[in-house]
Amino acid sequence: MEDNYSHSHHQLDSQSHKNHQHNDMLPSTSVLLIIVPIIIIILLIAISLLIVMLKRIKSAKHNGMNSSKSVSNNSNCMFVAHSTIDIHSSPDVKGGCLPGHGGSSGRMPETKLRGVQVFTYKQLEMSTDKFSEANVIGNGGYGVVFRGVLIDGTVAAIKVLQREGKQWERSFRLEVDLLSRLHSPYLVELLGYCADQHHRLLIFDYMPNGSLQQHLHSAHKQSKNSLNWGVRLRIALDCARALEYLHEHTTPSVIHRDLKCSNVLLDQNFRAKVSDFGLAKIGSDKLNGLISTRVLGTTGYLAPEYASTGKLTTKSDVYSYGVVLLELLTGRVPIDTKRPPGEHVLVSWALPRLTNREKVVEMVDPTLQGQYTKKDLIQVAAIAAMCVQTEADYRPLMTDVVQSLVPLVKTYSSSYPANSFRSCNQTVSPRS
Repeated sequence: MEDNYSHSHHQLDSQSHKNHQHNDMLPSTSVLLIIVPIIIIILLIAISLLIVMLKRIKSAKHNGMNSSKSVSNNSNCMFVAHSTIDIHSSPDVKGGCLPGHGGSSGRMPETKLRGVQVFTYKQLEMSTDKFSEANVIGNGGYGVVFRGVLIDGTVAAIKVLQREGKQWERSFRLEVDLLSRLHSPYLVELLGYCADQHHRLLIFDYMPNGSLQQHLHSAHKQSKNSLNWGVRLRIALDCARALEYLHEHTTPSVIHRDLKCSNVLLDQNFRAKVSDFGLAKIGSDKLNGLISTRVLGTTGYLAPEYASTGKLTTKSDVYSYGVVLLELLTGRVPIDTKRPPGEHVLVSWALPRLTNREKVVEMVDPTLQGQYTKKDLIQVAAIAAMCVQTEADYRPLMTDVVQSLVPLVKTYSSSYPANSFRSCNQTVSPRS
């Protein structure tokens, strides 16, 4: 009996021990069931992050290799490259569209830049009838502009640059590089260029009505009469939109640095386009966009702070625009020593009158013959007054100028016949 009891007790102890072992195993299994999925999830996240990082590194390398050649297709910003354009660098640009004049011929490789065509000197000589004097449509310190017909029948303006030290070469390269990237209906389109041996030529879209200067300051009354109030408003808006595009829709911003009436060209409908980027400067990425540079430009259009210190910002262009707006209002040139004392400098003479409702009427271009509303005149005068402020910080952004002019143009177009924005003579010879 004792043996049976002992045996039963032993069985109970054994069963209890097994149960205890089983109970000990349950928590371990539960822990494993929790920990293993967590470890798997962590590993999956780590692998995913590693894949993403590798893709980004590969993408960054790829973009870095192509950054000097890439052109942004964004309609608002046509170039986003800092290293592509640097006018401080030597004219012998390495890589890109203007690789330098290596070799004895000095000819650049015949590559195309987003629709920009490369021409030989011989082709352009044929297009202009051997650069005939009869085809000259403009000239200045930069060189001579000829009217030409390209091999495909396109009428073009062909600018032959004069050789003047390193600056002319630098200006040529900058203008090709910039205009092959900037595309706006308010900028004159670059069709192509020629860098054949020592020749440097630029080929532009032909503007049949020449420059604003040729009409606004022409000795011929017929040419000046072509600019009625509606046409002048539209020209002012077109120029404002050109600068708005350069300042606020490109990265980094572009400072034209030489906006003036002779660089505002007019198409067959007297719509304005800004030209001549030989002195343009790429703005700073800093908050105030301030850069220091050598003072270049045209007397009478230079902002005071730029002329005195060489400190250049987009507000320097705003000042130049204000001077052009004053020319549209008054018909006067920026500097005229033939006028009475106190009236030599347009801005100095006009500024105190622009905010006087009575005096502003007296300063309007007499060829307009009163064909404008006083309300519109006062508003345009107020815009001009803000643009030519001595302090750069007080000048508006070009976006603000555009927004101020748009309602005036719309009001005028709805109040007057559709042809009010056209000249009396649709096309006036640029040479008249």
